Amino acid sequence: MRISIVYWSLTGHTAEMAEEIASGIRKEGVEAKAFNIHETVSDNEYIESSSGLIIGTPVYLASSVWQIHKWLEEDSKGSNLSGKLGGAFATAHFAQGGADTAIMDLLGLMLVKGMVVYSGGGSFGLPIIHHGPVALDKVGDHFDESREMFRIYGSRFASKAKDLFS
Repeated sequence: MRISIVYWSLTGHTAEMAEEIASGIRKEGVEAKAFNIHETVSDNEYIESSSGLIIGTPVYLASSVWQIHKWLEEDSKGSNLSGKLGGAFATAHFAQGGADTAIMDLLGLMLVKGMVVYSGGGSFGLPIIHHGPVALDKVGDHFDESREMFRIYGSRFASKAKDLFS
């Protein structure tokens, strides 16, 4: 089983958290590959063969970045995303910076693509990850303290993918 992580990262913060998620996925024995569309073209063949897709974005103007929208609207056309398990994550500067809005934006686009949207909601216990994990880089040590939450999200996402597709 494979899971793809597609994200845009300029400063490296979103890239770091994508790798934390991938680590959690691999812990469950599932193959994971992350694509920073700022640096490279995504591997549509790999994405097509994946059971799940997690999309990551830095927050810009309380939303996801336009590059992620472009990828979903144009660049991913070679991949059938319908039926895949979908999830999202964000990196932001401050708690009220719009991370939830950015994640909900991405989850809505996934629904339009026919994906099954994943929530790491409260039923799994702590950490509670309702819409998707968020790491804040300007709030104390939140960014580094969030790493474990991102790994847990990846692990939970992989477990759900195995439940659905194995």
